[in-house]
Amino acid sequence: MIDLHTHSLFSDGTDSPEALALAAQEAGLAALALTDHDTLEGLDRFLAMQPRVDTRLVPGIELSCTFLGRPLHVLGLFVDHRNPDLVREVVRLRRLRLERNRAMVGQLQAAGVPITWEEVVALAPTDQVSRTHFAAALVRRGAAGSPQDAFKRYIGDGSPCFVPFPYLAPGTAAGWIRAAGGVAAVAHPGRSFPRTFHWDQAMADLRDQGLQGLEAYYPDYGPLEQATFVRLARSLDMVPCGGSDYHGAHKPGVALGVGSGGLEVPDQALEQLLARRG
Repeated sequence: MIDLHTHSLFSDGTDSPEALALAAQEAGLAALALTDHDTLEGLDRFLAMQPRVDTRLVPGIELSCTFLGRPLHVLGLFVDHRNPDLVREVVRLRRLRLERNRAMVGQLQAAGVPITWEEVVALAPTDQVSRTHFAAALVRRGAAGSPQDAFKRYIGDGSPCFVPFPYLAPGTAAGWIRAAGGVAAVAHPGRSFPRTFHWDQAMADLRDQGLQGLEAYYPDYGPLEQATFVRLARSLDMVPCGGSDYHGAHKPGVALGVGSGGLEVPDQALEQLLARRG
């Protein structure tokens, strides 16, 4: 059993990279990828755990993109997280995200919510601040009843205080990943667009932009949706892969290793992805 999509406290998860590695060992996973949003910061600590665990630890990233006018995430697996070109681009994204976050504080204040940047930063265990931390600050302020309420009322996509991020084109993200020796895969496509969306031509377009895998196994998919994505990936010569999208306490009910929820990512996906590297 493998899990190729997880998050740590270096983006919007709650577990440390070390805790994730140890939990993967405890769960009996053959492989685990750390794929934090738009950052490589936790990977040194994650990979340093390899001598202590039998689970194969895979360096990764999840890059925020836009496709057909909607958000789409691209997973980078087996990336060289010290590749200078990739590091430079990710650092640039981090600067842009900081500018966006500060603008969102301004939007909230203009809407009458007396929140400060310092309040938000205080709730982030690292210097990587996400909307999850904004939501926690809004709940603490009493401006929202729950994180879900905070997203709906204030900071979710299209909400009054939402500030768009300058998302990448999927082909750009795939180019960065492949230049760093990695494999690019479409993350949870069934959750990026309405369930009625027809992916056949869209996924062919993404493949032509350099995407080599497709997250066909995901805890939120039903059997029919999973089978549809597995079949589509194979028809396009893309690797059907997947993972739990584990976030720790920020995503209750999702366990590390999707097999614990009755859904297993085939181990052979790992070797199929490795064959597409570089």
